[in-house]
Amino acid sequence: MKFGLIGYGAWGKYHARAIEKAEGAQLAALCCKSEETAAVARADFPQLPVFRDYRELIALADLDVVDIVVPTFLHAEMGIAALEAGKDVLLEKPMALTGGECDLLISAAERNGRVLNIGHELRLSTQWGTIKEIVERGEIGDPLYANVSLFRFPYRKGSEDWRWTRSLVGSWILEEPIHFYDFVMWYFEKWGDPIAVAAVGNSNDRESGLYDNFTSIVRFPNGIYSVITQCITGFEHHQVMEVAGKEGSIRAWWSGAMDRTLEPSYELKVQRKGETEPRIIPLEASGEVFELEEEMRRVVGAFGDRRPLVSGTEAKKRVVICAEAERSLREGREIPLSL
Repeated sequence: MKFGLIGYGAWGKYHARAIEKAEGAQLAALCCKSEETAAVARADFPQLPVFRDYRELIALADLDVVDIVVPTFLHAEMGIAALEAGKDVLLEKPMALTGGECDLLISAAERNGRVLNIGHELRLSTQWGTIKEIVERGEIGDPLYANVSLFRFPYRKGSEDWRWTRSLVGSWILEEPIHFYDFVMWYFEKWGDPIAVAAVGNSNDRESGLYDNFTSIVRFPNGIYSVITQCITGFEHHQVMEVAGKEGSIRAWWSGAMDRTLEPSYELKVQRKGETEPRIIPLEASGEVFELEEEMRRVVGAFGDRRPLVSGTEAKKRVVICAEAERSLREGREIPLSL
């Protein structure tokens, strides 16, 4: 399966390596925004064509999949163009800036009979994915509560400061909190979509949407709720996940110098129903780089089976709840959800 990769920045490089490692996948072409980045790509992959215009890449007749790893404001434009060109698409999260842009991507995939897969790769973690299995098997009873907390260093500004520009990034809630909304919605999907969100936050005199500190409460059916918190004026990268059920509980944490570290510290501990003490669950490597490699391994089969790992319809809900959480913060009230 031949992949064309658009974007060769900090994460694009990891995507390229993951494609190379995945059985049944072949990296066939790259596209870079700047000549500087293109020069790096040519040095890393001298045998491959490296384009500066993404339209030239998606026009290649023998490409099967276009992997898009670019700033959020370009997702809809490039994703739709690739789908219209008859390519399957792997699109990094967040799917797009707005629910309306998500609808355009979904329509383009349906209209052209293509598969659109959204890269919520943290689901494939041996750590975060195991929590889903524990909840689904009923090992802690029906869930009541989840807490997700991230304390980390400030976001990189990115090319031309796009990540620090509201019109280009959408909001910082779309950056990493979207992963956390995905987690709790995925863990609790058996009990239904969220019904309301309320949020608070503040920033160090940044424009609206760029919140250094952010907390939201998400309400689900049956009284289930979740607290999601992010602080990006911290240091290193420290994440905690706690899930409490009627008959047991789960606690997991992950710490590294940064999100791409290859040697993090982490733990998953569970107290199952009927047990009086928690137990540590042995895990294989946990971290975003490892999860990206797992995503590439699985996405080859997913495209072959014509079934995405995470569909556009599912990913759109995550974009919408991020937008509604930001609206809640701005308007100072709880926002009812209809996902």
